[in-house]
Amino acid sequence: MRGDLRQRGRLRDAVLVSLLAYAGLRPGEALALTWSDLGDKTLLVDKRVALGEVKDGAKSSRRARRSVRLLAPLAQDLLEWKLACGRPADGQLVFPMTGGRPWSDSAYRNWRKRVFSPTARAAGLESMRPYDLRHSYCSLLLAEGRTAIDVATQMGHSPTMTLETYGHIIEELEDTQRLSADAVIGEARRQAVNLLSTKAADADGSSQETPANLEEPTPGLEPGTPSLRVMCSTS
Repeated sequence: MRGDLRQRGRLRDAVLVSLLAYAGLRPGEALALTWSDLGDKTLLVDKRVALGEVKDGAKSSRRARRSVRLLAPLAQDLLEWKLACGRPADGQLVFPMTGGRPWSDSAYRNWRKRVFSPTARAAGLESMRPYDLRHSYCSLLLAEGRTAIDVATQMGHSPTMTLETYGHIIEELEDTQRLSADAVIGEARRQAVNLLSTKAADADGSSQETPANLEEPTPGLEPGTPSLRVMCSTS
């Protein structure tokens, strides 16, 4: 999904999808994020957009304010978007509407219908919602060996909900090799770039064969990201 959006010149949408998937934010939380909320290694989540207004407090009353780990690939995406926006002031929204305003409900619904859903379908994710992308972040954390309490703190819900929702993932990951989320995402993106380069070369006739170690990526958010296949078929 991210690569498709970038190829079509939709950098903002690609970064928004990346944020939802790699920070575990709910859509309203992501749309309320300001540049001052971005630290070197964390994101501050303490507000949300609702009914076209920024309101104090995250979505969950249990965790009205939380600090979320900023994965390196996401930090790179956000920096690219900030530079593309002309280095906006710290207090400005990361994803504003015209005039710097927060997204209205109708703007979000239109984005979901006209941008997100068609891109998700093209990636083989027919019933995917923007909210569902946050499960990818949880899966990546669990693949690193994080505890249910750690994951709950990052996601902004209770440890009980983590166990109830992701218990099957925890069981599947038992006795498996622990994988760094940064490394997994980075490798998936390198494979995607290599694949696109190979296809472009094939199209102009400059390459006769595909390297044997280059696999066709699975459909989804990021090609070939193992942990993302665990939840909600996001890869």
